[in-house]
Order: sequence, then C-alpha cells, then structure tokens
Amino acid sequence: MNNYKFLLVLTLFWGASINASENLSDAIKEINANVIFMRHALAPGYGDPDNFSINDCSTQRNLSATGVDQARRIGVFFRKSNVQFSDILSSQWCRCKDTAENLNIGKWEEFSGLNSFFEEHADRDKTLNQLYQKMNNLPDDKITLMVTHQVVISAVTNIYTQSGGVVLYNSKTKQSREFNLD
Repeated sequence: MNNYKFLLVLTLFWGASINASENLSDAIKEINANVIFMRHALAPGYGDPDNFSINDCSTQRNLSATGVDQARRIGVFFRKSNVQFSDILSSQWCRCKDTAENLNIGKWEEFSGLNSFFEEHADRDKTLNQLYQKMNNLPDDKITLMVTHQVVISAVTNIYTQSGGVVLYNSKTKQSREFNLD
C-alpha cells in the first residue's frame, strides 16, 4: 500500500467518532482504578529524530492534524463520561503535552516520571522509580490521568495500546485493563 492510501485509510479510521461500547465509570469501578494511562494521540513516525531535544518541539515527533483531532474527540468523550480527574499529568514530550492540552478537560502539568525511555532519551529505571513513587502515594478514591508513551504504559501494565489508547490501572492492586474507545 503506498503512503497516500495508508494515510487515507488512517485518516478515515481515526476520523470515526469515539463511541465506547461500555461505560467508563463502570469500567473504572470494575478494578477500582485510580489511574488512567493514556497514550499520546497520533504522532506518525517511529521514535524521535537523532537531534532530539526535550525543550524543542521541532526536534521531536509531533501530533499530526489527525492526532490533534483525535485528542479533542477523546476529551469530548471524557467530558461526556463525567469522570472527574484529581490530577492530569503529562510526559514532557511535546506530543504528550499537546495531547493533554487538546483534551481540553482541565489544568495539566508535566511529570518527568512519564517520559519515554525508548531510544534512551530518559533513563528507564529512574523514570519508572519516579512513576511508582508517585502512584504509591495516590489516593484510592481519586482518579489521575497520565498522558504518556507506549513504553511507559506497557512497562507498568503489560498492555500495548495504540495511539490515543486508554488503560485503566489500580496502583494498589496493580490490576489493569484496556478500555476501548471505539
């Protein structure tokens, strides 16, 4: 399949409205999740360029127009689900910060414990230690949204999710499950 056809198929796929087949609140209650991991929205490509700099978005893989739209639609879904987030945290990568911003569901802040250690741009052990320390101190009765990368989500939950994918997680029991938005 040539690149044009691939992008057209991808655009049509992500252009579909988000209509989860189950209720998010019920899914959260099922495992008593206090964390929702979200993989950043669609940012075409693989990894980051060799000249990667965390402080320069032009040196990173960024959201496409489809990714921006995807993040906005997921934000609408979250608002309609009436799930209240006590905190919204984002990796320091631009594609994650742009996802958090385009969700338009509240104030968010950067958290280096969500940074990508793919291609060793961040130290894996240090990043995960920081994330686990944060999660160990989260209350059971509140929900924190964490916008991050596939490598972080899979390291914690053993679930590999697509761009814009959501994984529910209980930081006390370590139980997790993917929540399908389509």
